[in-house]
Amino acid sequence: MNKKNTSDICLRVEDLVMHFPIKRGVFQKTVGHVRAVDGVSFDVYYGETLGLVGESGCGKTTTGRSILQLYEPTAGHVYFEGNDLTTMKKEDLRLARKDIQMIFQDPYASLNPRMTIAQIVGEPLKVFSIVKPEEIREKVKDLLQLVLLNPAFIDRYPHEFSGGQRQRIGVARALALEPKLIICDEPISALDVSVQAQVINLLEELQSKFNLTYLFIAHDLSMVKHISDRVAVMYLGVIVELAINKDLFAYPLHPYTQALISAVPIPDPVVEEKRRRIILEGDVPSPADPPSGCRFRTRCSIAQDICAKVQPKWREVKSGHFVACHFAK
Repeated sequence: MNKKNTSDICLRVEDLVMHFPIKRGVFQKTVGHVRAVDGVSFDVYYGETLGLVGESGCGKTTTGRSILQLYEPTAGHVYFEGNDLTTMKKEDLRLARKDIQMIFQDPYASLNPRMTIAQIVGEPLKVFSIVKPEEIREKVKDLLQLVLLNPAFIDRYPHEFSGGQRQRIGVARALALEPKLIICDEPISALDVSVQAQVINLLEELQSKFNLTYLFIAHDLSMVKHISDRVAVMYLGVIVELAINKDLFAYPLHPYTQALISAVPIPDPVVEEKRRRIILEGDVPSPADPPSGCRFRTRCSIAQDICAKVQPKWREVKSGHFVACHFAK
């Protein structure tokens, strides 16, 4: 939501809502809804990385899957290069997905154990007829080299690889169709710490080489700080703050963002010792019954009566720095 040309926008999400029905009884009557995503809006510009962060269960992954229409949104619009994905016919949506790919969180679950790497990475090439059938194996070998894997592994199965190698295979599959936008759904959270940096560095190199656009979903703020150009902070189905990377980490305005950033370790013992850690009290409310007014008020140290009665407006406090809090300034 920076003041840029609309022609610079790769992805625009407007008031995205994703509610899951709660069904009970013999007749599976709907008795309520889990409000996983409840009115999310943001833009992603060509060539940038937008980090989407928040606690587990806040709706980050659901947002990513709803953008791709893997979940049919309850309401809202998703515009990719000006075209609304939510109103597209199935065939048009299938063709649009060629330019939007996803790297999934769990490299152990996202690869079919019965398929070889040649079949897994080659499948999108086959489905979209990107190359001739006889050229698919060579293309897959090129993609494996691109993600720093030995092309000789092409006929192996997923169980023969480590977690980091499997995630590289997932990256190769996402790159096969030469997409413009890649949704990275916590791509390093299931990996060893020693491997995480390798995957992040690979993603950065690929972005630079192919001018890719990333929506990077994560709960690790230190990794988001490293890779993102702008950061959106999500809490209980809504975005509470969005800003340029350096502004958000230097001057967090929302109490929830301040608490998250206070938990990120700083590699300077002198600074770390002087820093005040903000400990949030209580648990995250249920998305099936979120608090009235401000979603964060039940855990906020500065909450007042207005926070329970009035939902805070989404406003631009500084240039390019947006927040939803009555008292942020």
